[in-house]
Amino acid sequence: MISSSAHRRRDVGLLHVYPIESNMRTGTVTAVASDSDLWSLDAFCSSLTSVSAATLRAYRSDLDSFVIWCERAELDSPIRVTRTTLRRYVGSLATRQYARRTIARKASALRRYFGWLTRTGLLTSDPSAGLSAPGGSGRLPRVLRDDELIAVLDDPPGTTANDTPAIRSRDDAVLELLYGSGLRVSELCGLRPEDLDIARRRVVVWGKGSKQRVVPLSEPACHALRQWLDHGRRVIATADSPADAVFLNQRGRQLGPRDVRRLLDRRAPSPTHPHALRHTFATHLLDGGADLRAVQELLGHADLSTTQHYTHVSKQRLRNVLDRAAAERGAYVRLAIAPTALAAPEGAVVAAFERADLLDLDPMGEIFVTGVDPERALADFGFAV
Repeated sequence: MISSSAHRRRDVGLLHVYPIESNMRTGTVTAVASDSDLWSLDAFCSSLTSVSAATLRAYRSDLDSFVIWCERAELDSPIRVTRTTLRRYVGSLATRQYARRTIARKASALRRYFGWLTRTGLLTSDPSAGLSAPGGSGRLPRVLRDDELIAVLDDPPGTTANDTPAIRSRDDAVLELLYGSGLRVSELCGLRPEDLDIARRRVVVWGKGSKQRVVPLSEPACHALRQWLDHGRRVIATADSPADAVFLNQRGRQLGPRDVRRLLDRRAPSPTHPHALRHTFATHLLDGGADLRAVQELLGHADLSTTQHYTHVSKQRLRNVLDRAAAERGAYVRLAIAPTALAAPEGAVVAAFERADLLDLDPMGEIFVTGVDPERALADFGFAV
């Protein structure tokens, strides 16, 4: 396998995305709230055909909790719920020290639920209109350092020394897909053999809301998948193993999210969540000049604002490198240049900066060149000013 993380950066210019939508593979949720007929929770959940099974479960759980809270307050149907009721409920969540993200999700579920009741004529007005909740914590996604990525993908720690070749081939394939194609863990665990097209280097992925997209496979991922499918899988598989599951755990059952977390715990030098590999995939693409829309399609984000979180990560990474370089060199020259003044695209400048620690992106969109002779530095990298 490739030993340098610098060579692992994917060239998005060579990638082709084929977004396709489908309403297959929907999940089911069992109702648990009392008096669900009065609250129409089953009907509401049945109307949510465009969300993932996990989102559906979360919404149902949130609404069950709300109904229980209302019944304790002697409110026996949504008709008796007012805007004040909803504000008190959201306030009670904060009092009980729920996380800001959790409160925001519960408020979103309430807005969607009462909006549906209004549209279907079960309510004459929407009490959730304008209902606000504290925003999320605004944490930036964690991106693996180059040495961490090498350890995970190419040079695992001694804790894996006793792994069988079959386990090693499976783990290699799992991690290459998470980083090389940016898959969610649930998407990876749900892969079927027919979803893979190794010859054409692409994989069909079923994402949130049962939406289908086609994502390119990297060369390391293709190699790892061949090793696993041709050799490793048959060693682990049992008579009861599901034939339609690409990945299996050590007991021969379909690989689950917890299995992925455990295998990454063994491969990573420090505690690492599997989603960090997806974050790293997206950030490396943007660092290399990928178009934000292309990254959005590769990740399967419905909203571009979700993808934009990675632009903040990319800029912060650049500033950190610049700060380290400044501390090592002492005083240096800074030349501000508008991106439109460069013959090369802004992304190529960013990539050059990472290689030479010379460039930085300002929040206002200007590019700063640092060095004794910044214009010469740009010329050396082929950028005309």
